[in-house]
Amino acid sequence: MTHTPAPSQPRLLDRVRNRLRVRHYSIRTEEAYLGWIKRYILFHGKRHPEEMGAKEIEAFLTHLAADRDVAAATQNQAKSAILFLYREVLALELLWLDNVIQAKARRRVSVVLTEQEVQLALSRMRGVNRLIATLLYGAGLRLMEAVRLRVKDVEFSRHEIVVRSGKGDKDRVTMLPGALVVELQNHLNQVLALHQSDLARGGGTVYLPHALARKYQHAEREWGWQYVFPAATLSLDPRDGMQRRHHHDERSLQRAFRQAVRDAGIVKPATPHTLRHSFATHLLQGGYDIRTVQELLGHKDVQTTMIYTHVLNKGGRGVVSPLDSLS
Repeated sequence: MTHTPAPSQPRLLDRVRNRLRVRHYSIRTEEAYLGWIKRYILFHGKRHPEEMGAKEIEAFLTHLAADRDVAAATQNQAKSAILFLYREVLALELLWLDNVIQAKARRRVSVVLTEQEVQLALSRMRGVNRLIATLLYGAGLRLMEAVRLRVKDVEFSRHEIVVRSGKGDKDRVTMLPGALVVELQNHLNQVLALHQSDLARGGGTVYLPHALARKYQHAEREWGWQYVFPAATLSLDPRDGMQRRHHHDERSLQRAFRQAVRDAGIVKPATPHTLRHSFATHLLQGGYDIRTVQELLGHKDVQTTMIYTHVLNKGGRGVVSPLDSLS
């Protein structure tokens, strides 16, 4: 009688990756969670997580705050990754983590560019990077919301952009600036020609989220699902190994914007996200209601939007300095 060996158990990190994809986590969250789980295991001398529990998790998270001085958001992400491992993959419930030293939540005033500084920076950018950066400022988009934008979500007739699965997996509607309509239409004509060329070579597919490729078999080749800002070259999708045209590389935009800021002689530590801060600030300065700005930004709580009101007060909350009174 021949003995059939039991199928081997997938490696732990493969199990985590598979569970993340079943739960439809983004590829960036997947990379971040896997990274934190690896660090947790290495911190404890490569012990298997099943041999550890709340005490070891507390030690690792405390190390991040006390020894590595990470930000509160970074520590919270590490905690979420490890709890996902125990609850979703290992199916183990943990005691409440009472003894973790919490990283300090540092409140920072957002970096905001003046309208003149925005103009100076954008004028020193070229090509697709300039168009995306202009859209970040003109519509208040986050960087990844812009590069993941699909053709079907740009509504030229109503001057609207539908942001799908934004932060917190929420959809929202923001404006399409009239000043960008013609340029964006011309850009999409070029993208369409590129897509048709891909189709002619037997390609033309794009990644679809939430198993939509199985539900709508031909959608991955349809024009409406293509990225507004596609990559210049094809690449392998890390999820399934298929060759597709991904979206524009956000790192290219980050480098181009930093260089533009330097070339413009702007000394503020501005990043592409600064354009979103500037969008909100300039709307409030223009007299728009804070609730309207909240909806355009997609903030869950108006208190988050309130961080931009500091610029509406001149230095010292609008108080006139006694030095200025001398004259």
